[in-house]
Amino acid sequence: METFTSILLGIGLSSATGFRIFVPFLVASIASITGILPLSDSFEWIGTYPALIAFGAATILEIGAYYIPWFDNLLDTISTPAAFIAGAILMVAVVSGIPPLAKWGLAIIAGSGAAGIVQTGTSVTRLTSTTTTGGVGNPVVSTVEAGSSFGLSLLAVFLPVVAGLIVVILLFWLGKKVYYKFKPS
Repeated sequence: METFTSILLGIGLSSATGFRIFVPFLVASIASITGILPLSDSFEWIGTYPALIAFGAATILEIGAYYIPWFDNLLDTISTPAAFIAGAILMVAVVSGIPPLAKWGLAIIAGSGAAGIVQTGTSVTRLTSTTTTGGVGNPVVSTVEAGSSFGLSLLAVFLPVVAGLIVVILLFWLGKKVYYKFKPS
């Protein structure tokens, strides 16, 4: 059961990187430093004070940058590939009880996949907001995304099964939304 729970934890944190890259790292760092979240051996650096400071600063800069008009859309082009990588890293960092090859395979498929689907959904939402409101609605979108990243990260750490269910529903909804947005006519 511990392995299953750690997989759901990893998927929750990975999905949260699709909203904001550094928020789940900050939450994981705090949870690890306080002893709530055990990390894989090679990823214990996430739970150090220098990492906490770096993730805190990066989180503040990332959240603030999404409130700058036009820059938020530019950030989406950078954060899309970064979300795939961050999702995989967080998945490997928290999953326990499976061999390294299976862990990395799971991280690449589930961690990166979950982060990528959420990030694509947020990019489509921001693009829709930009085109329909001229960018005026983007701060609202940014606030919801940042709150979702914090909320999902905390939920993943404290209630991984609930977070896993929410992520499955979210991924289904976003996958459907993205499919219909880009569906060939």
